[in-house]
Amino acid sequence: MPTMYYQGDADPALITRRKVAVIGFGSQGHAHAMNLKESGVDVVVGLREGSARTQRASDAGLKVVDPETAAEWADVIMILVPDQIQAELYEDVIAPNLNAGDMLLFAHGFNIHFGYITPPPDVDVAMVAPKGPGHLVRRQYVEGSGVPSLIAIHQDATGEAKSVALSYAHGIGSTRAGVIETTFRDETETDLFGEQVILCGGIDSMIRAAFETLTEAGYPGEMAYFEVLHELKLIVDLLYEGGISWMRHSVSDTAEYGDITRGPRVVDDDTKAEMRTILDEIQSGAFAKEWMDEYRAGSPNLLAARAAVTEHPVEVVGRELRAMMPFLVDKIPADDV
Repeated sequence: MPTMYYQGDADPALITRRKVAVIGFGSQGHAHAMNLKESGVDVVVGLREGSARTQRASDAGLKVVDPETAAEWADVIMILVPDQIQAELYEDVIAPNLNAGDMLLFAHGFNIHFGYITPPPDVDVAMVAPKGPGHLVRRQYVEGSGVPSLIAIHQDATGEAKSVALSYAHGIGSTRAGVIETTFRDETETDLFGEQVILCGGIDSMIRAAFETLTEAGYPGEMAYFEVLHELKLIVDLLYEGGISWMRHSVSDTAEYGDITRGPRVVDDDTKAEMRTILDEIQSGAFAKEWMDEYRAGSPNLLAARAAVTEHPVEVVGRELRAMMPFLVDKIPADDV
């Protein structure tokens, strides 16, 4: 079992004695900065000039400066911008302002593990990665609870890297729920795998395929939408609350029998073999290179896919149905920087 840390394992005074820069004010950035501030930490937010997030951060009572000024001022720098721009930001803004004994923090190990960022040997490099979206990290903190985090140490130049990282985790509320020790490698590779085969790629592809199967067979799109997308939340909530056994216990016997007899026909040995291939691509760095090449080329495939999915029938029908549900609101992609 991995080592777990809780409130009593962290010294909150360590992070309050440091100057912390949170670079980015997106989903994670806003939660980290606001939680740290309310934990008594001296924190600034680093945002590029003209960022749409500047006013929001200022309204939250946070000091906002440009990333270069933030990096120059701070001795703990948490980088919370998208993976694909971290290396450029690091080289242009952060690296020139690092001093011996400073700490670099990440919430995902992508750039460190795959070598896109190589910090100097005289700084600490660690990860504090909440296992939940930023709005949940913030809400749980406000309610007196917390979201579990992963912690990993890549480089311990000062001998205090783990202690300071745990103190940071305490400041954002994660030690209230538990902090699990891991490595940059394990966090990065399992995170990418989960996103690609289950959480995003797997579910996304199955929803569209199932919707198409029903509508091509003549069933109304509205019925298909409710069955293959809308009701998915009910099942995910059951899985989240008590795992697969609880979900099977909670659904009808008919649904459970369909699960155990038909599920393995959808996700069969060929599917698992493809999962293994995807994991190999992650472990070898092939996916990371493919993604960075895509980004440097202007993200043509990503942008085309974003545009195309909005016109898929499941999205067209979904927009119409969600407009009829007053408890749902439109979700607008946010600028993370």
